[in-house]
Amino acid sequence: MMINNKAGVDDPRRAKLNRLVDWVRSRGLAAPAIALLEISKPLAPIGSHMLLLLQPLVGFVGPMWGVFEEDRILAEYAALLEDPATIDQMVARLEQPESPDRAEP
Repeated sequence: MMINNKAGVDDPRRAKLNRLVDWVRSRGLAAPAIALLEISKPLAPIGSHMLLLLQPLVGFVGPMWGVFEEDRILAEYAALLEDPATIDQMVARLEQPESPDRAEP
């Protein structure tokens, strides 16, 4: 079944993607993230399932790192990273120069 993207149907996924890209950029990890995403693109479905498999461990240490405070968040990001088209969108967004209004002084 095809989803029509004209009416903003994909907005929740886009918002998650934007948050993930902003998180990566805020830590100065854009270049390593691009390389990792490009290298691992063929294994993306396996990687997203590994996130789900490691969910109990990440649920334990995630709050200590300030990420993934809720289990459902990890499942949502695993579903997001499962789609190769989403990975392409994330790489494209990371390759774009950061807009001046989002840059820190």
